[in-house]
Amino acid sequence: MPVFRFATVQDQNIHWFLKRNCSVSPAQLGWFYASLCVVSLGIATFFWFQGAVLVLPFAWAELAGVGIAFLVYARHAGDQEKISLEGHQLVVELESAGHLRRALFNRDQVRVEPGAGNRSLIELSGQGQRVGVGRFVRPELRPALAQEIRRALRGA
Repeated sequence: MPVFRFATVQDQNIHWFLKRNCSVSPAQLGWFYASLCVVSLGIATFFWFQGAVLVLPFAWAELAGVGIAFLVYARHAGDQEKISLEGHQLVVELESAGHLRRALFNRDQVRVEPGAGNRSLIELSGQGQRVGVGRFVRPELRPALAQEIRRALRGA
């Protein structure tokens, strides 16, 4: 069995798990946001009692804006691509913002093509389907990933 840089091998199956590189999990972000709310609203309430009545509404507006930005981040923090070679089938699952897209390819009929540009995705095509993968891999490493998928499909 060949050695793979991006894949893991389990029995006769080969799996590629490509995930977004996130430094903060959604749970950690939630705790940080809660502590930010407590501190910001605590300070704003103190100044509201001192007579600066506009501080509290602006603190709420600021926290709402930051909360919306954090929600957008958290929604995409779990985005990932799973490519699995199981027997004679190549299974591609793309998860983005909680939506799962799945494509099945016959191992002998799938084409692996690098994209046209330097920053383009790897295109898997066959049986009337087309899927772009590799969005969580640095652009300069995508040709190596495409070559690895080709090698696995050939069984080399």
